[in-house]
Amino acid sequence: MTYPFGAVVGMDDMRLALLLNAVSPAVGGVLVRGEKGTAKSTTVRALSAVLPPVVVVAGCRFACDPAAPDPECPDGPHSADDRALTRPARLVELPVGASEDRLVGSLDLERALTEGVKSFEPGLLAGANRGVLYVDEVNLLHDHLVDLLLDAAALGRAYVEREGVSVRHAARFLLVGTMNPEEGELRPQLLDRFGLTVEVAAPRDADLRAEVVRRRFAFDADPAGFADAWADSESELARQIAEARARLPRVVLSDAALRQVTSVCAAFDVDGLRADLVTARAAIAHAAWCGREEVTEDDVRVAARLALPHRRRRNPFDAPGLDEDTLEQALSDARPDSPDDDGPDSPGSPPDGPGSPDGPQDQDPAPNPGQGSAPDPGRDPAPDAGEGAGGADDGPTTAPRGEGGGHTEAAPAPEKAAVAPDAPFRIKRLEVPGIGAGAAGRRSRARSERGRVVGSRRPEAAVTKLHLVDTVLAAAPHQRARGRAGTGLLVERADLRQATLEGREGNLVLFVVDASGSMGARSRMAAVKGAVLSLLVDAYQRRDKVGLITFRGGAAELALPPTWSVEAAAARLTSLPTGGRTPLAAGLLRAHETLRLERVRDPQRRPLLVVVTDGRATGARGGDHLGDARRAAGLLAAGGVASVVVDCESGPVRLGLAASLGAALGAETLQLADLGAESLVRTVREAA
Repeated sequence: MTYPFGAVVGMDDMRLALLLNAVSPAVGGVLVRGEKGTAKSTTVRALSAVLPPVVVVAGCRFACDPAAPDPECPDGPHSADDRALTRPARLVELPVGASEDRLVGSLDLERALTEGVKSFEPGLLAGANRGVLYVDEVNLLHDHLVDLLLDAAALGRAYVEREGVSVRHAARFLLVGTMNPEEGELRPQLLDRFGLTVEVAAPRDADLRAEVVRRRFAFDADPAGFADAWADSESELARQIAEARARLPRVVLSDAALRQVTSVCAAFDVDGLRADLVTARAAIAHAAWCGREEVTEDDVRVAARLALPHRRRRNPFDAPGLDEDTLEQALSDARPDSPDDDGPDSPGSPPDGPGSPDGPQDQDPAPNPGQGSAPDPGRDPAPDAGEGAGGADDGPTTAPRGEGGGHTEAAPAPEKAAVAPDAPFRIKRLEVPGIGAGAAGRRSRARSERGRVVGSRRPEAAVTKLHLVDTVLAAAPHQRARGRAGTGLLVERADLRQATLEGREGNLVLFVVDASGSMGARSRMAAVKGAVLSLLVDAYQRRDKVGLITFRGGAAELALPPTWSVEAAAARLTSLPTGGRTPLAAGLLRAHETLRLERVRDPQRRPLLVVVTDGRATGARGGDHLGDARRAAGLLAAGGVASVVVDCESGPVRLGLAASLGAALGAETLQLADLGAESLVRTVREAA
């Protein structure tokens, strides 16, 4: 039994976005972003119950409309005499672990080769035609599947290409994706393909929360009775959707309303023209939903609030949002009675500078981690004098003591406020050596379902990617024994060869960042944070999972457990304070334990450890802190963990402790100043 759509408490924006797409699927779908436990899935699943029923050709697996059947339907051709039936609109769910064949369908290659029969098995896109396709945790879906999904949604057709055989069919559906931003973001290019987006959160009002619990208890106790109590409301909602669909072709988008649409999109400086098209379609759908036959300013306002927030992102760490003042100003400037002044100081000009939506007045006081930071008024103007200069470090240093090196103990430096990171820069790819088999990504070499063909193997199950040449070569020696010499090729099941493909995988990039007093010089820590931020941007682009460990004072802290949310890592990094001693061994041991647990949770995802430190190790008096750190490093090296050490030591006198740590880890050591220089950065693979 499905929870009634009308019984959902609050979530007005989400329900409105879903209803607008139900009225006009051309809007392009809905992406729902929100924290866990906010009824995202419940609301989406309830939508199908209020959609008008569809009339389909009986027996057609692709839900063809008898009044306008698809001429390319694989189950066709259909005629006017075919029996029709009416059924509810379907809600088809796409699981995160689905394969490409499960999504678009596939040919039975074995029957095609051994029996000469072209047998096509439809996928989920066919099942969702004229219904709803729901993707929960869409941000965790493989990129190539999201590409296929969005292409089908935009074109209204699905294409299946297998070894020279082409099948195409209609795939018109309402696309809904839900996601928790804490688990990672969609790439901006994919984010832009969703028509509307909404942010949802649990209500903070105690009475509303109580009503949510009350209704849920009532539904769990008697689902059928609860549904009956809301049956009239659901029927009325279904009637309103049907009437809005019938009204939609008559809705007029005047030139004045269109100018407001384009003015708003220009004011927010969105890329491309998809935003203008989606906003216009959403405004038309909203007018139809409200019972109007002409688009008004209110329709444009509502459409812009749903269509533009996710298109304003300028870097991976920008949160979606829309400045209400800019929206109202753009609408006002585009009104027919507004003065037409194109001068640089006119109120209708797109905002630029301090008054723009990207300007300082609209930013949080904390600097944006994706952009360069303004000078800190409290920042010491004196340049970083390097280790041993006093003030920012653990204390005065001496030459290395014995074979282990180190420095004399001193009182730990007090904790200092967080330093803003320098602007990020482009770095060269750091790569885990060898060939893995992890989730699709863009970092290290891996066996995958997509990529270049590097060989073939005997299939263990159904053939999904046939290596035609090797299949023919395997069958050729047996043709005489099969009585087919000179009369054509006979292929049997044992001859089939599955193509082996090599692509790229995403890795777990675990950052271990030294936040102790020796790293506390403001200019140096800003550079360190800028370097780590650059690595985080790189991890985002390569579809990596990331984690963050910091160590200072007396212990190491798992500041961010491994997650797909690079944004969360950037936020933790930006607010990271410094000060205290340098428990390097504790940081490495915490990394070892974190990787051990992650290996159990996700055994195929290979880790890359990035240690950002000057190599010093201090703690309570009387301990061999450098020796402890090297032993912890040896533990990681023995486990085969690929590592990179970013050496942050600076100043005229350098102890080379980070390089010594890198040797113990079996890692490549990069100087902080060289991390962005492509001529000097070497990959882990080259060092292996």
